[in-house]
Amino acid sequence: MSDRGSRHSLSLWFQRVVAAFFLTGQVFLHILQGRINRRNTLEQMNMVGPESMAIALITAGFVGMVFTIQVAREFIYYGATTTIGGVLSLSLTRELAPVLTAVVIAGRVGSAFAAEIGTMRVTEQLDALYMLRTDPIDYLVVPRVIACGLMLPILTGLSLFVGMAGGLVISSSLYAINPTIFLNSVQNFTQLWDVFACLFKSLVFGVIIAIIGCSWGLTTTGGAKGVGESTTTAVVTSLLAIFISNFFLSWLMFQGTGDTALG
Repeated sequence: MSDRGSRHSLSLWFQRVVAAFFLTGQVFLHILQGRINRRNTLEQMNMVGPESMAIALITAGFVGMVFTIQVAREFIYYGATTTIGGVLSLSLTRELAPVLTAVVIAGRVGSAFAAEIGTMRVTEQLDALYMLRTDPIDYLVVPRVIACGLMLPILTGLSLFVGMAGGLVISSSLYAINPTIFLNSVQNFTQLWDVFACLFKSLVFGVIIAIIGCSWGLTTTGGAKGVGESTTTAVVTSLLAIFISNFFLSWLMFQGTGDTALG
């Protein structure tokens, strides 16, 4: 029974992945056709953005401070004090800020999407939408995809700023590094392309989180237990998708030898 249950769960997961790809195509087609519920989109933007801001910024601030603590003492030992700010900046812009912000949003927002739509599915509220001649993709999915795609880059940009501020505070207070040296290092190391890559990654991650959360919700069965399972697997799948897509995006954007300044 255990093996049979595992095979069934794996088969269901693959079916949901395929459904998510089809849902992605439908969402972009509906957006191109202008089938956007503006009221729902604004409501979802508020949920993804302002209501998630505190936890995202707190996470970024402490990540920036911890990273600086781990790096500064070693760099000071090797006489590379002038590179601490730049290394933190590159780490945050290229990886830490977009990935960690996406992880936070996947746990908070992606799970909420799966639970909300999954509950509507098992309580036959989606059938009621069809009876009212309302397409659930237009009414539920498209607003969530747009909200995540727009708000996650904004949250990531704020997280980047807060993470840098946390690193600056730690470097100046604990290691007596002049803030001017820190900021000059950031300026020398960070290029406009790094910021663009950071925001583009966030946009992709936001779409992934929304699509997976909504797709898992739409395919929920089995009552309250099914809603719980859909919510859990949606978050896990979102995290896997974020890490896998991050690898390919980094591989495409940062191949070859870098030209970052070392002074």
